Amino acid sequence: MIAYFDCFSGISGDMTLGALAELGVPLDWLAQNLKDQLGLDDFRLTARRVKRCGISATSVSVGAENGPERDYQAISQMIAQSRLSEPVRRMSMAMFDRLAEAEAKIHECEKARVHFHEVGGVDAIVDMVGTAMGIDYLGIEKVFASPLPLGSGSVTCSHGTLPVPAPATAALLKGVPVYGSQIPFELVTPTGAAIVTSLAREFGPVCDMVVEKTGYGAGSRDLEARANVLRIITGSRPDAGADAMVMVETCIDDMNPEIYAYVSDRLFADGARDVYMVPVYMKKGRPGVLLQVLCDNACQQDVMSRILSETSAIGVRYYPVRRRVLERRAVAVSTPYGEIAAKQVKTPEGGWRVAPEYESCRRAAEACNVALRTVYESALACFVHDRSQKRQ
Repeated sequence: MIAYFDCFSGISGDMTLGALAELGVPLDWLAQNLKDQLGLDDFRLTARRVKRCGISATSVSVGAENGPERDYQAISQMIAQSRLSEPVRRMSMAMFDRLAEAEAKIHECEKARVHFHEVGGVDAIVDMVGTAMGIDYLGIEKVFASPLPLGSGSVTCSHGTLPVPAPATAALLKGVPVYGSQIPFELVTPTGAAIVTSLAREFGPVCDMVVEKTGYGAGSRDLEARANVLRIITGSRPDAGADAMVMVETCIDDMNPEIYAYVSDRLFADGARDVYMVPVYMKKGRPGVLLQVLCDNACQQDVMSRILSETSAIGVRYYPVRRRVLERRAVAVSTPYGEIAAKQVKTPEGGWRVAPEYESCRRAAEACNVALRTVYESALACFVHDRSQKRQ
C-alpha cells in the first residue's frame, strides 16, 4: 500500500494522527500500545468530529501531564529499549534524528544533548511514534507528499518570538519543494516537518495510484482562507512492480576522459542506481559523451550537484522515469573453487535464474589460477545441480 500526504494546509503531528485515525487506526489501540510498548504514561488521546470550511475531519488532541522535557539521547534510548516493532523503531528514530540534526546546527551544540523543548514532551513523542505505529498498522510501504505551504508572521516558543517558518522547520525542509502564502499562522510545525520529510520518498503532484481510502485530520485553527486539514490518500500503484525514478543527464564535449571513471564512482557513492556514458555527436560535429544517471528522488539533488561540481558541464536535464525490476535475493553457491556469491532472480514466469557476482568469481579464479569463465560456468552448473537435488 502507498500513501499520499496532501498537505495543502500544512502538516502537524495532531493533523497526521487525525488523518490516520480516519483511515482505520484505532486510537484506543494506539494509546494502549504506546503505554505497553514504549512505556509512556500520563497522557490521553481524544478525538472528535469537526468541520473545517465544510469538510468533516477528525481532530485528535494529546492530553499530557507536565512531564520531563527530554533531550535527543533520552528519547533515542527510550525508543531503542522499547518493545516497538523494528519498522516502528526505525521510522520513529528517523524523525527524531532529523530533528536533532537540525536543532544541533541551529544552536551549535552536540547532537546527543539537543534539548527539544516544545517537541521533547509527551505530546510530541505521541505524535511521532504514534504516526510510525499508524503507518505500520495500515501496512503503508511507501509515502509520497505534496509541496508544503508556508504560513507567514511569527510564532512564540521557548526561545522567544521567531519568524514563520520556525528555524527548525526551515532546516528540515531543505531540498523539499515549498510555496508561500499570506495566511498569518504556522502551517508546517517542526513536528509535522520531521514526520513528512522522514517518511516521504518524493514530493510533487498526486502519484499514479488506485485510490482506496481518504482520511482528513483537522488542525486546531479554523482558517477562513482554506480548510485547515491534512488529507492522506491511500491506495495501490497501477503497476505495483514499477519504481518511480529520476534520470539526470548532460552532454559533455570538453572534459579529460580520465575523469569519467572517478565521477562515476562518486555518483554511485551519492546513491545513483546506474551511470551511463553514451558516445554522441554534438553541434559542429564534435564527438562528446551523454552522461546519464538513474537515481531516486531522495538523492537527485546530490547527483546534480556532483555532476555540476566534478565535470565541465554547465547544466543538467532531469525527468521522471519508471523502472520495473524482478524480485531478487543474494545466495551463495558452493563450487570446486570455493563459495561464490550470486544473485538469484525470479523470472516473470515464476522460475528462477542465477547470476554469479563478478568480483566473487574473479577472486576465486585468481586464487585457484583458473580462467574466470571456468569459475562462472561452474557456479551456474552447481546452482542447477543444487536445485535439482532439493526438488528430489
